[in-house]
Amino acid sequence: MTTDTPTRLIVVPIVRDEHRRILLCKMPPDRGVFPNQWGLPGGGVEAGERMQQALAREVREELGVSIEEARPLFFKDGVHEKTFPDGSKRSIYMIFLLFECRIPSSATISLNPEFCEHAWVEPDQLSSYDLNSATQETFKSLGLLPAHNPRISLAATTDA
Repeated sequence: MTTDTPTRLIVVPIVRDEHRRILLCKMPPDRGVFPNQWGLPGGGVEAGERMQQALAREVREELGVSIEEARPLFFKDGVHEKTFPDGSKRSIYMIFLLFECRIPSSATISLNPEFCEHAWVEPDQLSSYDLNSATQETFKSLGLLPAHNPRISLAATTDA
């Protein structure tokens, strides 16, 4: 990270439904921090906004729903490259503030153009999705994914 790397404070909702399934969203192939991968919604805290305000705004803008309940979980950080709609790319130091959120059971998800698909996923099915690295780390921290990636295994050895 260099001194000219911008810093961005990001709110990230882990949205669960009444069945405890987790909402995953897929980025389009041509934009975002993790193009064409599944992950969690969220976005930047704007100037003058408080965390809870930013969380409610991001959920409303990206998913078209309101939050019924939000509980802070933890925070983490990392440097990630973001692809912008015009195709330009930029490294950004991101500080992620994660929240567990519930939305009304009658709510219907309506994605904005930042995402191309969504899915309600049982926790034991999370590993079957092509999750971005930040979402994988988050789910590992919450004990929802194993600490190692089961898709990547050492080659089997045999005795000769």
